[in-house]
Amino acid sequence: MVKADNINDIIDHKLFSEDDIHEMCVRLGKQLTEDYAGKKPLVVGALKGAIYFLTDLTRQMDVAHQLDFIDVSSYGDGFESTGKVKIVTDLATDVKDRDVLIVEDIVDTGLTLKFMKDLIKKRGAKSVKCCAMLNKESRRNVDVDLEYYGSKVGNEFVVGYGLDFLNMYRNIPYVGVLKPEVLPYFVFVYKSKLANPAMLIQFQLLIERID
Repeated sequence: MVKADNINDIIDHKLFSEDDIHEMCVRLGKQLTEDYAGKKPLVVGALKGAIYFLTDLTRQMDVAHQLDFIDVSSYGDGFESTGKVKIVTDLATDVKDRDVLIVEDIVDTGLTLKFMKDLIKKRGAKSVKCCAMLNKESRRNVDVDLEYYGSKVGNEFVVGYGLDFLNMYRNIPYVGVLKPEVLPYFVFVYKSKLANPAMLIQFQLLIERID
């Protein structure tokens, strides 16, 4: 059984290196600088996964902007996703008449992105767009626009650079693909009743993603 205590224990291979991600940020930052020139946008980071990408992306944006954060979740109290998105931490900034740019680590089903876009539009924003590091288009099950993204990815389960596995491994400085053999380790952990319901939900969704 593979343990999952250290980074090298869980990564099968690198998908995007630190240099790859830097190049994404430079390219996207240049495009955002052009598109938001003179607009002073409100840049909204989607917690928790976007924090690393948000930091490096905004450093490449040569345009005055404000920062805020939002945390939304589609998990209920049971063992399955409810499919309904709820606000965990709301914005502190009034978005009325503002140009808003949501920054995500990855967009897959699109459920949370659609929820955030609809919410911000309803509050009177002038425009709402999204920039994501990764676009897992094959997982999309709602119609939502993703205006900017660094790269498309397949159906691998990726971690690092903000992307997590059960709220761990966000600190990996690159994006890597999770080893399939890591899963039995977490089955053992769950059977020993060390996990909470939210972790169990994520584990079930993980199995679905890999299958």
